Amino acid sequence: MAIHKVSGIETEYGVHTAGPDANPVSASSLLVNAYAAAVDRRTRWDFEDETPDKDARGYAREGALPPAVETHLANTVLTNGARYYVDHAHPEYSTPECFDPLELVCHDKAGEEVLRRSMLAAASVPNAPAVVVYKNNSDGKGNSYGCHENYLMDRAVPFTNVVAGVTPHFVTRQIYTGAGKVGTETSAFGSQSVPYQISQRAEFFEELVGLETTLKRPIVNTRDEPHADPKRFRRLHVIVGDANLAEVATFLKVGTTALVLAMIEDDQFPTKQLTLADPVRAMHQVSADVDLSTPLRRAEGSTITALEVQWEIFAAARRYAKEKGLDAVGGEQVGEMLLERWEAVLTGLESDPSSLTGQIDWLAKRSLIEAYRERHGCSWDDHRLAALDLQYHDLRPERSLFKRLPMERLVDDESVAAAVTQPPRRTRAWFRGRCLAQWPDAVVTANWDSLVFDVGGDPLRRVPMMDPLKGTADHTASLFESCDSPSELLERLSS
Repeated sequence: MAIHKVSGIETEYGVHTAGPDANPVSASSLLVNAYAAAVDRRTRWDFEDETPDKDARGYAREGALPPAVETHLANTVLTNGARYYVDHAHPEYSTPECFDPLELVCHDKAGEEVLRRSMLAAASVPNAPAVVVYKNNSDGKGNSYGCHENYLMDRAVPFTNVVAGVTPHFVTRQIYTGAGKVGTETSAFGSQSVPYQISQRAEFFEELVGLETTLKRPIVNTRDEPHADPKRFRRLHVIVGDANLAEVATFLKVGTTALVLAMIEDDQFPTKQLTLADPVRAMHQVSADVDLSTPLRRAEGSTITALEVQWEIFAAARRYAKEKGLDAVGGEQVGEMLLERWEAVLTGLESDPSSLTGQIDWLAKRSLIEAYRERHGCSWDDHRLAALDLQYHDLRPERSLFKRLPMERLVDDESVAAAVTQPPRRTRAWFRGRCLAQWPDAVVTANWDSLVFDVGGDPLRRVPMMDPLKGTADHTASLFESCDSPSELLERLSS
């Protein structure tokens, strides 16, 4: 039976700062450090278990380069269980582990709020440059940065099965997860004119399977870093997604993928009939196909559109839900909500895409841009359209075009505000976050699967958290209520 799909999102935000000495690394560090100082967060990240060079295939392709682990850059852990740090030249917010896709939408939105507060905190630093943050995926100059998803999986499932199952979904889910983009930045389309794309990230992918995340990007990433018991669990590190502002798009991105992975684990995914002849080319074709009509070549020779692929996956998911249930994606209530939303969006894309402009980023943005083009008679290569594109992703409320739109909400502002400081109750993030909130001076370092305590005269104590579904509020809330000190907590845990 499929294991529960605990999930999270890591978002690298775009930054801009003016001036001749503008430096994105310095700007990113300013944001993280200013926020950490404002909320009095000093807990450092523990890099001891970081192994980005491990490959799920058991080997790395010759010439493959694992991501660098930059231990010298700003890096902190927050009371909601999240990690906030500088990754290369970007501030990155990694949500805490979430129990279901709706909870993850809330914590993804909390990440946006952390970045907004970071801009305000940075603005109060004397002589600091003004820094603007964007939740997007490329700088318009050929450089892309990621929004990565992570899903808990059963280690026993062969990785070849994972690749075969997720590929058609990753290639085609962009029809509702894409963030939209004016023009192109790579040679992916050759001489083809592509004025507007569904996805910001799709054109940057060059391989089907691989370890890299910044060069020769693969559709299926093979990083084998479970952040949990490696004998039981795998963490599927997904790098193909766009950074979404629309809550419905995020919910579908995470929820449909979690359900697909559960189907793969239970060997109920329709792999053979959906296998594509050239997934990388299909990835680019789908992004350029705003009419959702381009035929994609299947391995057996026939063709199928991205929308048809998604309908096939949805039908299989409905059968799976009936036979196996929806516990793996958070239970019947969230699971049924997911299936209903998935079906409604596919129906809307098929019959009237304009009906989804309040739910899907690429359609919302395109509607804005088309209205501007009509008013001003712009061609698609007009630089003002690229500026509008960027302004859609601006996190400053007074400047954001997204904020001006009547987009559908799935979580309310009160829940998002709470998620800025409070961890999810049904994963190990609860224990991490409560320790940091209750005894911040005693926690020396933290990472996803352990905390290191300094309680005075004793040696440093590491508390392992190797199961993402242990250390929940149900498991540990009474401990925090009954223990007066971190020493007492550690004693109770050891007994």
